[in-house]
Amino acid sequence: MKKTHLALPLASLLLCSVQPAFCYEEGDWIVRGGITAVSPDDSSSNVSVGGSDLGIGVNVDSNTQLGLNILYFYTPQLALELLAATPFNHDIGLDTVGDLGSTKHLPPTLSINYYFAVPSATFQPYVGAGLNYTIFFDEDFTAANTEAGFSELELDDSVGLAAQIGFDYAIDENWSVNASVRWIDIDTEATFDLNGTTGSVDVDIDPLVYSVMLGYRF
Repeated sequence: MKKTHLALPLASLLLCSVQPAFCYEEGDWIVRGGITAVSPDDSSSNVSVGGSDLGIGVNVDSNTQLGLNILYFYTPQLALELLAATPFNHDIGLDTVGDLGSTKHLPPTLSINYYFAVPSATFQPYVGAGLNYTIFFDEDFTAANTEAGFSELELDDSVGLAAQIGFDYAIDENWSVNASVRWIDIDTEATFDLNGTTGSVDVDIDPLVYSVMLGYRF
């Protein structure tokens, strides 16, 4: 039994001694940059204007931007990750009607990632969980809707959970390719004014976020 307990740490130590460039260590930093796509799995309440239910909801389209993240390894298997990106721009539509307006958002997400021990250290799969804070800004109606009397569009910021799976594939001692898929809980209330009457709609955006990045380890 003692031999079995000793075998795993010895095997891990041997692997790192053979391929030291590909084993994460306590204190490692990784900076990544690449493409990140936000694909909403959206649903909403019906739009309400002055307390009257219009019987239609809203939808949010997908968008792709430059994604950035930074990781710090507290242990060879546990890393703290901060996800950032250039602002995402989403069109907002009225179901069965057409374009309503647009908004931009930033989705900073802080996660704890767990890296699994694998036979080949060049391939490092992981899972992660954390917290997202989404900031909405530059909310605008289309020109046609503005002329129709819509104004003062505003989306509340959102705080929600996030989960992800992904992997790093080492190219050499410092460089690696990363791919990940994460789910983020983003819920917001949109409010607006229609010819002096207040309207609102609750929107669950809840996107899947796909990233492919190039990473550099310090």
